[in-house]
Amino acid sequence: MAEIDHAKINWDEQGQPLSSQFDDVYFSKTSGLDESRHVFLQHNQLAERFAALNDGDTFVIGETGFGTGLNFLSAWQCFLAHAPAGARLQFISVEKYPLQHSDLEQALALWPQLSELREQLLQQYHAIHSGFQHMQLANGRINLTLLIGDALEMLQQLDGNVDAWFLDGFAPAKNPEMWNEQLFAQLARLAKPSTTLATFTSAGFVRRGLLTVGFAVKRVPGFGHKREMLAGHFQPLDAAAQPSKKTAPWFARPEQPQLASEQRHAIVIGAGIAGCASAASLAARGWRVTLIEQHENIAQEASGNAQGILYLKLSAHATALSRFIISGFGYSRRLLEARSTQQTGNHSTATLDTSDWDICGILQLGFNDKEQKRLDALTAHFPESLLRPVDAQQASQLAGIPLENGGAFYPETGWVNPPALCHVLSQHPLITIKNNQHAITLTRDDEQWQVHAENTQIATAPVVVLCNTANVAQFSQTQHLPLSRVRGQTTQLPATTASHSIKAVVCANGYISPARHNTHTIGASFNFADDSQEATLAEHRSNLALLHELAPSFKLHLATEAIDVATLKGHAAFRCTSIDYLPLVGPVAQHEAFMQTYADLRKDARLPLSQSCPWHKGLYVNTAHGSRGLLSAPLAGELLAAWVCAEPLPIPLELAQNCHPNRFALRALMRNTPK
Repeated sequence: MAEIDHAKINWDEQGQPLSSQFDDVYFSKTSGLDESRHVFLQHNQLAERFAALNDGDTFVIGETGFGTGLNFLSAWQCFLAHAPAGARLQFISVEKYPLQHSDLEQALALWPQLSELREQLLQQYHAIHSGFQHMQLANGRINLTLLIGDALEMLQQLDGNVDAWFLDGFAPAKNPEMWNEQLFAQLARLAKPSTTLATFTSAGFVRRGLLTVGFAVKRVPGFGHKREMLAGHFQPLDAAAQPSKKTAPWFARPEQPQLASEQRHAIVIGAGIAGCASAASLAARGWRVTLIEQHENIAQEASGNAQGILYLKLSAHATALSRFIISGFGYSRRLLEARSTQQTGNHSTATLDTSDWDICGILQLGFNDKEQKRLDALTAHFPESLLRPVDAQQASQLAGIPLENGGAFYPETGWVNPPALCHVLSQHPLITIKNNQHAITLTRDDEQWQVHAENTQIATAPVVVLCNTANVAQFSQTQHLPLSRVRGQTTQLPATTASHSIKAVVCANGYISPARHNTHTIGASFNFADDSQEATLAEHRSNLALLHELAPSFKLHLATEAIDVATLKGHAAFRCTSIDYLPLVGPVAQHEAFMQTYADLRKDARLPLSQSCPWHKGLYVNTAHGSRGLLSAPLAGELLAAWVCAEPLPIPLELAQNCHPNRFALRALMRNTPK
C-alpha cells in the first residue's frame, strides 16, 4: 500500500488551482460553478430527476475525477433544492490524485455560495487512504464514497447501479488513462436503461467509445468558450455484447421486496456497536428500526468498555482483513467527527462530547526482535500518514513517558468511549429501543418476521438484522454459522499526577490509554476458557503484568505497587469471532437448501452453477467483529444497509464476498468437507 500521490497544485493569479501533473485546469476560468451546473447538472437533467424522487429513494451519481469536489457540492446543493426530504443522494467518485486537505480548502474557498456544504466536506476529509473511502454527510442523507486509485481498477471493484455519470477527468489529450475503451465498458456495466451521462469533452474517440458500449451520446452546446460537449443516456446493447454483470449466485443480491415507505421497518437484535451502527444506517435511509437489547441498557457487553482503542492490527500482505480494517478505520474516524458536530439535516440531538474520544495517536512498541521485525515490515509497506517508524526517544516524546523501545506510531487514531458512540448512533427519531427483551426464536409468516421472547412476541417486521454477537447462532436459521467467543477484561486504573503526562495510547501485548475522567483503561485479557461475565482479580493482575511489560516507568508513574487489586474496577465481556477473523455481514441463506442446491460443487469446485440461492427472505447478519469492532462495525452497518436497500456497496465487491455469511458453506462444498 503505497503513499497516496496527492495532487500537485499551482495557483494562478486569480487563485484558481492548476494541476502540475496534467498541466491542466480543474475547472473553467470563467466560472467553475456555472460550468459544473451546465455540463453535469443540466445535461443529466438532475433538477427534474431529483424532484421526481419519492421518500426513501436513493439517487446514485458516479464520477470519474473528484478533483476539488466542486461537482459534488454542486450536485448536493441541487439535491437539497429539489429532492423531497426523505430522498438520499449517493455520490461515488474516482480520484487517483486526491487534494491535500489544505489545497481542497483553498480551492473551494472560491465559492462562498457553497460554504455551508464545503465546511461539512472539509470536516469529513480526513484519513483518506487508498481504496474505498466512505463518508456520511447531513446525518446520512448524503453519502460520498471516494475510490482512491486508478480509475479502471477502482471501477472494476464497484458493485451497484449508477443513475447519472459525470465524466470529468482532465482533458483526454493530457490524461489518456481516464478515457479508454476498458473504462467505458465499466461505465456501461454499472449503468441501467435510465442512466444518463455528461462530459465537458467532445472528442471524437470518446464519443465513438461511448457509443460502442451502449451510450447514445451526441454533441450539444458546451459552456462558455467551449463550443461543444457530449451528453446522452444508456441504451443496453445485445446481451452478447454487454459487459457481464453476473455475480456467482451464492453471492448475488437477494430479490428485494417492493416496500412502500411506510412499510420499511427492520428489527435489529443486539444493541452493541454493530447493532447501533446497523440501526443508524437503516434509519438514515428512512427505515423505522426496532432495536432489541436483552440488557437494561445498550452497549453492555463487548461495547461496554470505558475506552475502546481504535487499533489498526494490519498485515503487510494485503489480506482481506487488513483491507477491511483500513476502509473501516477511515469511516470510523470520520464518523467520530460527524457525530461530534451538528450537521445540516441532522435529525439527532445527541452528539459526542470532547471527553468521549480523542485522536491522540497509538504507539505500538517493538518489545522484542521478532515484534520489531514485524513492525519494520508494516512501516515499509504502509504510508507514513497511516503509521511511521519511531525510535525509543521519539516514542518517549510521543507517549509523554520514558520508554525503552521504539516501534510504530499511528498518528490518525486514538480511543473512543463505546457506550457514548452507541448512544449517539441509536438516538434517531426512527429508532425505538426495547431493553430487557431477550430474543430467543425467529419465525416468518405472511412476509413478516416475528421475534419471540420466552413467552411473548417482541416485534414483527419484514426485515431482521442479527447483531447479537455469538448469540446469532442460537437461532435455528443461523445455527450453522461458525462463531466463537473469547472472554476479555479491561481494568480501570486511577490516574496520578505523574500519569496525566501520558498523551498517547501505548500498546504491545497489553495497552494503556491516556486518562479519561481521571482514570486510565488498561488491558485487555484474552481468555478462551472462562465463561464468567464478571471481572476477576486474576485478570486484573494479568492486565497489570501486561502494563509493566510495556515499560518499567508505568509502574512508577501509576504507583501500581501501592494499589489494592481488590479495589479495582473493570469490564468483562465476550468478543465474537469467526474462524477466519473477518466479520459476517450480509444476507442469510437457508443452509440445508443451500447445501443441496450447490451440492455438485463437491465434485467440481469450478462448475458454473446458476441456480438461484435459497435465501431466508429479509434476514441479515452483522457480527463477528472480534476485538476490532470500533473499526469494522460502523462501516459494516453501511454495508449491511447497502445489502438491504440494494445500493452500491461501500467496499469492493471481492471484499464484501470475503465477509459474506455464505462463505463458510461454500468452502465446505468446494473442499468437500463436512458442512
